[in-house]
This record gives sequence, C-alpha cells and structure tokens, in this order.
Amino acid sequence: MADQGKKFVSEGMITYGYILLYIALSSGQIFFNKWVLSSKEVNFPYPLGLTMLHMVFSSVLCFILTKAFKILKVEEGMTLELYATSVIPIGATFAMTLWLGNTAYLYISVAFAQMLKAIMPVAVFILGVAAGLEVMSCRMLLIMSVISFGVLVASYGELDINWVGVVYQMGGVVAEALRLIFMEILVKRKGLKLNPVSVMYYVSPCSALCLFIPWIFLEKPKIDSQGTWNFPPVVLALNSLCTFALNLSVFLVISHTSALTIRVAGVVKDWVVVLLSALLFADTKLTIINLFGYGVAIAGVAAYNNSKLKKEASRSTSDEPEDSIPLVSSLTDK
Repeated sequence: MADQGKKFVSEGMITYGYILLYIALSSGQIFFNKWVLSSKEVNFPYPLGLTMLHMVFSSVLCFILTKAFKILKVEEGMTLELYATSVIPIGATFAMTLWLGNTAYLYISVAFAQMLKAIMPVAVFILGVAAGLEVMSCRMLLIMSVISFGVLVASYGELDINWVGVVYQMGGVVAEALRLIFMEILVKRKGLKLNPVSVMYYVSPCSALCLFIPWIFLEKPKIDSQGTWNFPPVVLALNSLCTFALNLSVFLVISHTSALTIRVAGVVKDWVVVLLSALLFADTKLTIINLFGYGVAIAGVAAYNNSKLKKEASRSTSDEPEDSIPLVSSLTDK
C-alpha cells in the first residue's frame, strides 16, 4: 500500500509538472513573440515571416523525430483524399490564425489580445451550428451571451484601443474557429484519430506553404527594400524551438490527462498572460472595467468547457478520441 501511495504521488507530481510546463511555455511563447515583433525590442516586424519560420522549423523537427530517429510515432491512415479535403483546410486556417494573431501584436497589447480571444467559444459554436456539429439550446445561447457581454465590457474598458489590431485579432479568432471545426469534421465524420505530434507532422508543411505565398507578396518586398537581411538568427531559432516545445508539451499533458485538462490549463494561462503582461510591457494598461469584463468572459468560457465535458462524458469511449486534440497555436493556447 505504501508503494502504491508513493507511486500515485509520484505520478501526480509528474502530471502537474507537465501542466505547469505547458502553462509556462504557452505564456512564455506569447511574450516571446511580442518581444520579437516589437519595434522597441528585437524589431522583427514580419509576423508572416515569423509564423512561416515556426512552421518550417516544426516540419523539419517532426520529420527528424518521427522518421529519422523514430522517437515519436505518427498515426497511420492518412490518404491523399483525406489530406486534400481535411489537412489542407486545417493547414490553411491554422496558418491564417497564427499570421493574423501575431500581426495583432503590432497594434494592440498582449493583455487586450487575450481578452478578445475569450470570444473563441462563441465563434466555434456559431460555426459548429452552421456545420451541423452543434445544436442550438437555451443553455448554450445563455453561455454565448455571457462570453460576448464580458468581451464587450473588457473592450469598453480598453484605454488605448486600436481598431486595426482588433480586426486582425478577430480575424484570427474566426480562422481558429474554422480550424477547430475542420478538426472536428476530420475526427467525427471521417474517423481519423490524430495525436498532436501527428497533427504537427501533417499540418506544419501545409501551413508553411500557405504562409510562403502571401509572404512573397506582402513581406519579402519590405525586407528587400532594406538592402540586407540582417536578422538575429539565434533569437529566431530559439523562438521557433519554443513553439515546437509548446506543441510537444500539449502531447505530454494529453498523454497523462485528457483534452479537457488543456482547456482548463488554457484558462489559467490566459489569466497569467493578462496579469504578467501589465508588468512586462509598457503598452499594457489594465483597468477595473477590463478585468471585470474579462472575468465575466472567462466565467462563460468555464461554463462552456463544463458543458463540453458533460457532452463528451455521455459518449462512449469508442466514439470520443481522447488523444485527438487540435494543435495549439503559438499565439495562445493556441
């Protein structure tokens, strides 16, 4: 009994260690991206280029870890038809999520960006109803209203609102909601179960290609006009490595707990990011109205997660793939 107790405590400590690692990496990656993009810090104002670098880095590392060294396993069952009808839309929307979200950091504070992202469940639910994956109910309508009200109050309390940044951030939210819908269609309607490593392996190259095309027209001319490509390679390599480590931490948390744990940890991470950004960045000025509105929105998000948990618990384990979760973005949870 004593040995079993020690084993239980040991496993619990390891699990909590993975959760804390995820929260630290996820929060740190957001601050790292803001630091790299900021004109007052590293001054690499190319969100498209930065996001594309993340995807290329992830593609190369995934190939090395899964095919060269075979440390991690990629789920089988991917066909050309599945790739064309599911992975490409997921890769394209994932690329757009990261691009628009990182671009928003050029215009709005990290804390305000997190507050706007709290509207995500509303976008996911509306698109889910349109796609026939969700059913409209009075309970869900109330939850969506609470979240929307909270985000509106938080936005009203923003002292230095920049509508260009808001548009970019909300565009990223819609793209992320579309990606989650495509992921759900891939799992539920097409029956393919993918762990986070497999998602990275298949999606990252597609996302990199989707980002490369607009980068040629939007950012490459700006870089060329400077006359020299003088960028900090060590900083960019570390930033890309942190992104990959964040996605691996999701894999570790899911393997030891469940997809719901990531949602709960994501809520904790959001609060950590909002509060810490006020200490780290001069452009972040929190008000009581900000925090009240965000608190209301987070309460709605918690109710949404609880509702999803009950829905998932009512399904049989054969229908619900516990280890299949969306790849998190480097700008959030994702």
